Amino acid sequence: MVAHFDDGKDEGALRTIGELGEALGIKAHVLRYWEDQFPTLKPLKRSGGRRYYRPEDVALVREIDRLVNREGYTLRGARAALKDFRVSKAACATDFAVTDRLPHAASPSAMRGSLSDEALTRLRNIRSNLAAALEA
Repeated sequence: MVAHFDDGKDEGALRTIGELGEALGIKAHVLRYWEDQFPTLKPLKRSGGRRYYRPEDVALVREIDRLVNREGYTLRGARAALKDFRVSKAACATDFAVTDRLPHAASPSAMRGSLSDEALTRLRNIRSNLAAALEA
């Protein structure tokens, strides 16, 4: 999902939780919950606890949304996949509205190198069991 901000602000400007939620189609309570679940998601907080999301926070929220809502990761799995997720400020400023160009740390080939043989075997068994259940 691509965020389009039609509020007249510069693409690199800070966004409130309402602006971000509206642009990405994510409710504010979900964004607040994700802040608890993902330690790297830390928007600026000003007086009264008002949240302001920087472009790199927006990129991280997009990545969490992709993993959890489109690829079916659990929150724990998404946290593990995002362990090394980094977005350069240049990428945020120049490609702010293009999510497909952001680095995806959770690609299967990237994950394969960090999984143990035991974990791969367990995942293959789960996939086989799911395929057999679908055929039945």
